[in-house]
Amino acid sequence: MRGGNGVAEQSVIVERVDDADKEKKKKRRSNRRSKHNSVNEARGEDSLKNGDKTKSLTQSISSSSSSLKQGLDMALKEQSPDRASDVAFCSMPTMHINEQVVSDSGDNIIDVSRSTFSNSCPEPSSKMGIDGFPPFHQVEGFARKKLFAPFWPVETINEALEKGEAFKALFRVNAHNRFEAYCKIDGVPTDVLISGVSSQNRAVEGDIVVIKVDPLGLWTRMKGSNGSSNNSAQIEDCNIVQEVNGLAGNSYKGKGKVDGDCVNAHSKNGVPIEKGFYDETEMTRASAYNHVNGHHQSSSDSLHVGFLPGQNEGINSVERLAASTSQFPLKRPTGRVVAIFEKSLRRDAIVGFLNVKQWFSYRQLYAKDARKISANFDNEYVTLTPTDPRFPKMIVFVRDLPDCIKKRLEDGDVTIERELLAAQIEDWTTESPFPQARVSHTFGRGGELEPQINAILYQNAIPCTDFPSEALSCLPSIPWEIPPEEFQTREDLRDLCVFTIDPPTASDLDDALSVEKLSNDSFRVGVHIADVSYFVLPNTALDIEAQIRSTSVYMLQSKTQMLPSLLSEKLGSLNPGVDRLAFSIFWDLNSRGDVLDRWIGRTVIRSCCKLSYKHAQDIIEGIIDVEKLNTLEECPQLHGQFEWTHIIRSVKYLNDISKFLKWKRFNDGALQLESSKVLYLFDEYGVPYDSRPSEQMDSNFLVEEFMLLANMTAAEVISRTFPDSALLRRHPEPNMRKLKEFEAFCRKHGLELDTSSSGKFHQSLQKIREKLKDDPVLFNILMSYASKPMQLATYFCCGELKDNVNDWGHYGLAVPLYTHFTSPLRRYPDIVVHRTLAAVIEAEELYLKHKGLVKDINGEEVSRRCFTDIYFDKEAAASPEGKEALTIAALKHGIPSPELLADVAAYCNKRKLASRNAEDACEKLYMWVFLKKTEILLSDARVLGLGPRFMSVYIPKLAIERRIYYDEVEGLSAEWLESTSTLVLNLSGQKRLFRKGGLGNYMVLGNFACVVNPYDLSVETDIFDDSDTTSMRDNGVASPDLEPISKSWIDPGTFPLTVRLLSTIPVALYAIGGDDGPLDIGVRLYMSSYLK
Repeated sequence: MRGGNGVAEQSVIVERVDDADKEKKKKRRSNRRSKHNSVNEARGEDSLKNGDKTKSLTQSISSSSSSLKQGLDMALKEQSPDRASDVAFCSMPTMHINEQVVSDSGDNIIDVSRSTFSNSCPEPSSKMGIDGFPPFHQVEGFARKKLFAPFWPVETINEALEKGEAFKALFRVNAHNRFEAYCKIDGVPTDVLISGVSSQNRAVEGDIVVIKVDPLGLWTRMKGSNGSSNNSAQIEDCNIVQEVNGLAGNSYKGKGKVDGDCVNAHSKNGVPIEKGFYDETEMTRASAYNHVNGHHQSSSDSLHVGFLPGQNEGINSVERLAASTSQFPLKRPTGRVVAIFEKSLRRDAIVGFLNVKQWFSYRQLYAKDARKISANFDNEYVTLTPTDPRFPKMIVFVRDLPDCIKKRLEDGDVTIERELLAAQIEDWTTESPFPQARVSHTFGRGGELEPQINAILYQNAIPCTDFPSEALSCLPSIPWEIPPEEFQTREDLRDLCVFTIDPPTASDLDDALSVEKLSNDSFRVGVHIADVSYFVLPNTALDIEAQIRSTSVYMLQSKTQMLPSLLSEKLGSLNPGVDRLAFSIFWDLNSRGDVLDRWIGRTVIRSCCKLSYKHAQDIIEGIIDVEKLNTLEECPQLHGQFEWTHIIRSVKYLNDISKFLKWKRFNDGALQLESSKVLYLFDEYGVPYDSRPSEQMDSNFLVEEFMLLANMTAAEVISRTFPDSALLRRHPEPNMRKLKEFEAFCRKHGLELDTSSSGKFHQSLQKIREKLKDDPVLFNILMSYASKPMQLATYFCCGELKDNVNDWGHYGLAVPLYTHFTSPLRRYPDIVVHRTLAAVIEAEELYLKHKGLVKDINGEEVSRRCFTDIYFDKEAAASPEGKEALTIAALKHGIPSPELLADVAAYCNKRKLASRNAEDACEKLYMWVFLKKTEILLSDARVLGLGPRFMSVYIPKLAIERRIYYDEVEGLSAEWLESTSTLVLNLSGQKRLFRKGGLGNYMVLGNFACVVNPYDLSVETDIFDDSDTTSMRDNGVASPDLEPISKSWIDPGTFPLTVRLLSTIPVALYAIGGDDGPLDIGVRLYMSSYLK
């Protein structure tokens, strides 16, 4: 432990030695201790039956489970060689972009046959199965030992939640260390750390859990980025089994004493799951006892610690906890799971690979003993390793395997380990160290593209089946024409110059634009959105199916649609040259971007042209003009009476207006965080063969500005007309602690950053951009870091937060009201907003008709509009006539109740997150396929973190971060100069056979660096001359003048190599896994040496 914790660690070690002596003296009484613990546990259960209050329950469970938890954690932590290093780790705030970091290898960890052991975790004997799992005949023996505390009863949970003695929260697991999890409590700025297997108590990623927060004195210390340790290891599952064996005797070190083995018990290998850049240092908890100010304290009193007399009066438990975190900003709350409130859907779709070698070994060992095999058949199992590191390994009984897999096992087919499977957790009892699962689906070979995509969709519960016939029957057959009655109730805009701007491959066109010049100083801009709500009526089979899917998912080469193609690509899509139903919003804007007037209504439009972003950009830059049109290839077709002069003039008008709107938006405090993206080029088989950096063009921003304006206008109209039943989208303020840490980091490196508001944040980032104009890679890295403190934007029902109007705002856009209105073909919330907006329009018409206010012969209203106008008529909405009109319109258009709408919003948030996870996974998959085909990709990398064991590097070509380990490499010397935070790497002739921790060889040099002989450089680079750049298709993903990534030349480094923070070093990237494990991207140094 570093810094001021050194004394504390010494005292803890002394206690540990004393406890060990006591244990030796009392060894003969261990059995009585076990019985005593069982009695305590039984007493705890009896107290529940007798109706004791939560405090008694907590004390009984704490006392009974204390030995279990301490023993479980102690055994686990004794395996862990990840104590904080005395050597500092110099790094930037850690960033992980679409990655799964390879497990750390600690000093005391050795790798034997893909299993990891420490000094205190010897190689399994005959009593221990392969990979740390028990032999088949011992499975039932494991079931007799209680390993976890039982979950609280429902009555106790409700009482504890009501009293504020427990909290409900989402359980999120650190992807880089499964034994660390975090729970977010609404109203508390800092997440609660749930550290250790016993504290997590069988919860898995995505569960909604009930947690008990520890006393303040037991909270762990929270370190900043500069305190990150570079000496860590991810604990393998074999340690859990050793932990279980340690529990057989219920060993523990007494109440009220700090267990030295528990200090720094878990890996410090990077960032908690929510992308922070701080390190966690665990302090052990002493169950129900806490030596704070020398008095005994029950865990039920935990939240009262640290307050002055009377300070906790008149505030609830959340406010007390929030006040504690503010009062002690360097401490992180810790806690334990006491119940699972709602199980995650991810439990039913865990993708992974079977490990069958243990089963084959067992069969071979007892091949001649048929009785032995027959006797243990019911207990025979194979293990499943999830591809997602946040989930534990699982036991799958052979008797429960699908027949096809069981037959392959019996036939001795070892290739079954290459099959990508899905399983669901069926049970995880208090007696089992691992969950029991059942295989539910097979996808195919893990190294192939299609099985991986299917697994991604399955894992995220994304439907990929055809639409049911009941849903399709809700749509009209084609050819279809707009019914005549629609022209009587809608504005006919078919004579208006309307056009779309989309990617060239887009087929679901749900937005179009128009512009008219009213005077020298004003324009009328129109945004026209496909009227999908006309076809998707509430509570129909199509509506239910759309709600279930909630969103379309785009996976580079394919997509899963929310709506049938008949609707999304034909009936509803704003294709050129055909009449289409739309929602239209018009604004009268002056040259400064101010809105002078607006009109909202249902319309009929006819798009005259389908432009791509590239076409629009060429018009903006003057590449396309009237004279050059005849010489252009693939020129878009025009429809109707309009000519190219109208299109070109309109695009230029819109571009000029959008720049004013953008300037105005950022001047009002909006924030833009750009992130680097990589786009891929595909061959005719859909396989990526090259990649290029993404570029945002003015035409992209042009469309974005008007879509944002439309969304903000729709949010304003529906929220003030239906204040309890409007679906909005909010973006909370960022995690201020993380933001301040990032601000301090920038200041330390001479970069001024003001995060007091979103506007100040944006302005200072622009100044940093100008300062780093010669180092765009570093600026891109900083922009990626800047997004880490940001929270997710979510849908919500206004009625759900009617008492917290200040929470409605959108931090990034710096607006008080925002929603989604412009993409109803691919987002279900937009359909809900369309229905609400249709109800507003109809209620307004009903009210005006009742008041005798009608339109004149030119269609212009005699009186101003009351609900959709810039100025809202509150008196009209509150009048009996207004209320009646709103009620009638709400019923007609199916506006849901606030309670139902809140459920819809929550479900859409889940599906939105699932779709984003699927899209990110597909992007990583295509990156893996690209590298698999390329074999080796050479690139420059920037050093973000540096220490004695590994360095963290950022590869700008792929926008990912990876680690390179060098602490125990055969033939390599690594000299870490802590005073200057410098690393010197050099080749060494010294032969070292074994690693420092025990058995196991050093890592070979080839796993650390790709070393080439200078004479062979031309041969090495020939592998990049095979790709056919002439076959690149125009997918609208990159400009042809950009250099393909695989074609760029990288000079290798030379030994000795001196590395400092932010240094640029050459690396070689390659694909890992596929048929033999989870997909990942590996990285090695790219070096040149005559000593190769």
